[in-house]
Amino acid sequence: MAKKSKGQELAEKLTWSAPNIAKEAPKQEGKAQKFCEGYKKFLDEGKTERECVAYAVKLLEKHGYRPFQEKTVYEPGDKVYYVNRKKALIATTFGREPLEKGLRINGAHIDSPRLDLKVNPLYEKNDMAFFKTHYYGGIRKYQWGAIPLAMHGVVYKKDGTAAEICIGEKPGDPVFSITDLLPHLSGKQNERPLKDGLKGEELNIVVGSLPFQDEEVKEPVKLLALQLLNEQYGITEADFYRAEIEMVPAFLASDVGLDRSMIGAYGQDDRICAYTALMAEIDSKSPSYTTVTILTDKEEIGSVGNTGLNSDYVLHYIEDLADLAGVPVRRILRNSICLSSDVNAAYDPTFSDVFESQNSCYINRGCVLTKYTGARGKSSSNDASAELLAKVIGILERDGVYWQAGELGKVDEGGGGTIAQYVAHMDVDTVDLGVPILSMHAPFELSSKLDVWNTYRAFKAFYK
Repeated sequence: MAKKSKGQELAEKLTWSAPNIAKEAPKQEGKAQKFCEGYKKFLDEGKTERECVAYAVKLLEKHGYRPFQEKTVYEPGDKVYYVNRKKALIATTFGREPLEKGLRINGAHIDSPRLDLKVNPLYEKNDMAFFKTHYYGGIRKYQWGAIPLAMHGVVYKKDGTAAEICIGEKPGDPVFSITDLLPHLSGKQNERPLKDGLKGEELNIVVGSLPFQDEEVKEPVKLLALQLLNEQYGITEADFYRAEIEMVPAFLASDVGLDRSMIGAYGQDDRICAYTALMAEIDSKSPSYTTVTILTDKEEIGSVGNTGLNSDYVLHYIEDLADLAGVPVRRILRNSICLSSDVNAAYDPTFSDVFESQNSCYINRGCVLTKYTGARGKSSSNDASAELLAKVIGILERDGVYWQAGELGKVDEGGGGTIAQYVAHMDVDTVDLGVPILSMHAPFELSSKLDVWNTYRAFKAFYK
């Protein structure tokens, strides 16, 4: 091997870039493949926030977690969980250090862009029955036409009982779809801006086309659809007013590529961080600091409501922990660290003009630290301090975790937010850490298995 020049030696000493994991640590591929089998199952079982919480509770209880009880004495290593209104969850492993030395908080969101049914959704037009929808979160509306959709949700009937709905996921189930124009007749539609390729009020879902056999019925196709729902779930049209029903892509999580190096699925933003955080929480047996793993709701629409991080439910939980320890909650908070676990946009060579390559994250280079989010001038951002970044990077490097840094595109192209600002508002040092994603917010997003694996390793090191 040729001797390195002084310039090469100096460059090796002074410069840094995130390496490709597949080139530098190919032995990780097998571990990543194995870990991601559980992740794919999590995606398939949890296509809504309610389903994610239910599946997470099963995993937690399987590993010894019990519901959190106030005024209960907990010892290091004890594991508890708390469910907020069936749509958000907090899990904790009690640490060896006193609670006043702070918590290790990790927050990810489990809601994803989708189509919600309107409160009065079912109608008939020209011998076809449809559902009216209202899109949730930042979707590109044209992507939701002409794909198979599944119906998930819960309906509370007049007698107070609940019917849980899931149609379109089992083999043999019917699916649903939104129609789009054929190329031959889309001349006017082609002149629309891309964002209006399909408009919000055109996201109407085909429910059926056969009529109820009665010549006296005014809307027979709608009536037959209602009859079928009533036979299966015991619901009537009035019950839609007491329902939460979401329409999501009907396809399952799949390996992508001839090398099976990636995962393609709906809802990876941000269930990819939710699963890795959850598994790191479960695998924390005797952490130094008490953990608080949060799977939260409503991030895609601003963390609003009492199941979103802009409410006080997490603060109240930490106050309960403080009461158990007999210490002021403010002391716990100011000594805590939080990873706001959310995805970032992976550099896409096909659309390179919206990325700033030097400050983008890339597939197969590990988890991504995002110092600040927000839009343009860091609006609505949590801008992590140098001290916190030094601490978190030190944790990652001590455990040999592959990491990289990234921003969400060029400065003036747009931007986005996470839950970080809401945790930081509680006087907690907070930084974003997550997984690079291709086709973010699309019905079928792509992630790297090696990045998933290293994100899990990052969270596990954080909890150690």
